[in-house]
Amino acid sequence: MAQRRTASPLPSPPVERSATLLARLRSALAAAGDAERAEGARAYMKSAMPYHGVAATPQRAIFRESFADLTFPSAEARREMVLYLWRNAAYREERYAALWLAGDLDAIEFHTTAVLPMYEEMIVTGAWWDYVDEIATHRLPAVLKRDRAKMTRAMLAWSRDENLWKRRASILCQLPLKRETDLDLLQACMAPSLGSREFFLRKAIGWALRQYARTDAGWVERYVREHAAELSGLSKREALKAHLKSGAITELP
Repeated sequence: MAQRRTASPLPSPPVERSATLLARLRSALAAAGDAERAEGARAYMKSAMPYHGVAATPQRAIFRESFADLTFPSAEARREMVLYLWRNAAYREERYAALWLAGDLDAIEFHTTAVLPMYEEMIVTGAWWDYVDEIATHRLPAVLKRDRAKMTRAMLAWSRDENLWKRRASILCQLPLKRETDLDLLQACMAPSLGSREFFLRKAIGWALRQYARTDAGWVERYVREHAAELSGLSKREALKAHLKSGAITELP
């Protein structure tokens, strides 16, 4: 079993150490970058922010090396570092680094509802599916499992928010939970967006249902039939993809 890191907590002042870390990270990403890949990624993501052009696997290696000696005296100190990287990023991979640091396996104490304002800022200012889905499907579930009561209230509020990305995050926040999924919460988070014409909300509803169908396909089919008049065709197709592929159903409700 891998041992936890034992380096001493980072010295203050925090802004200077964060700036030093970001400079080191940016230099490593720039050295590994590829201009052609950068332009292709930027076009694919329709991103105003440029890319260094570093593929996912070497990205993770750079993040691990850049953050290898970091420890934090408190969860608040970790949040400050994550937000510094996020707010001062000049390239998209640098924001991916902030998300990586937030999800570090050594950060169990970090995943409480105290982290929600940070994730809310990242969702609202990031405002695109690559950032939002990473937070929604890999960060929020850890918080939900630790404090269901507070997270349930927060996700219900997000599900009714005017911001479509907060709505999407609330719908997807239980994606990996399988039998631990709170079906009342899932339905409540989907309900305000059932009639939305926003592609990313329709897709999120279908994705959440399709994922849960791997646990209980019958429940998902019943849900789709009961809400057939409200669900978009996209949401239905995504939700019942396995049923359609297997021939269990031949047409959408």
